[in-house]
Amino acid sequence: MTTKTSTGAGRLVYQWITEIDYASLEYNPDKPEAPPDAMEQDPILRDFMHVLADHCTESDRSPDNFLSTNTILCYDRSNLNARVQPDCYLAFGVDVRAIRRRKMYMPWEVGKPPDFALEVGSESTSENDIGRKREIYALMGIPEYWLFDPTGSDLYGQPLFGGLLADGAYRPLELTTDPDGILKGYSPILELYLCWDEGLLLFFDPVTATYLRNLRQERALREAEQERTQAELSAERDAREVEQARIRHLEEELRRLRQGG
Repeated sequence: MTTKTSTGAGRLVYQWITEIDYASLEYNPDKPEAPPDAMEQDPILRDFMHVLADHCTESDRSPDNFLSTNTILCYDRSNLNARVQPDCYLAFGVDVRAIRRRKMYMPWEVGKPPDFALEVGSESTSENDIGRKREIYALMGIPEYWLFDPTGSDLYGQPLFGGLLADGAYRPLELTTDPDGILKGYSPILELYLCWDEGLLLFFDPVTATYLRNLRQERALREAEQERTQAELSAERDAREVEQARIRHLEEELRRLRQGG
């Protein structure tokens, strides 16, 4: 099925109409080349995806939530080359397997736009993130849009921005600064605080009053656990060796006493 796409109140409205003849549409399946500074974004995106995958899309709890990074998001059913690639986007209550089979996110087939999008600033992408992409996301009807500037303010003019879609534009969400200097903004969609901490993107869960662990923290915990286990094994081995030496000493003393008697 396809849809008729109409514009109302500054956003796209999708209605099922007829089948799409995809063979008749001009489409270049090749993804655009990654920007030259993509490596600068990678560590932040890896941490981000790890945290959100665990929090929002763990298969046994939420199999209908779709999370992706830098994959194709189409916004014009008549031109599949009209597309963007969010650094990260999330959609709740969708057919994940159908989306993955298509290898692109088409809102008119999925039945809705993504619920959340986030861009990580870089020199090659920041202007597009606060301009064209922001306009497209608003037109599509993505309810929540975030910008994270790892430099602090060189790229977006502020470390963190969160916006809720209202009347066709993103209205800023309130940001607060903790006594420790961490900047926070609450995401109604994720039900988490997104936090800027000296260039790191963190997530704070108000329900548990804890920060969600990222990949580096998980790795550090695993390494600490491995070190603790190795220390325990080493201590047990040393204790066995001491006990065995004590037993050998007692046996030697016993033999000596028998021989002396």
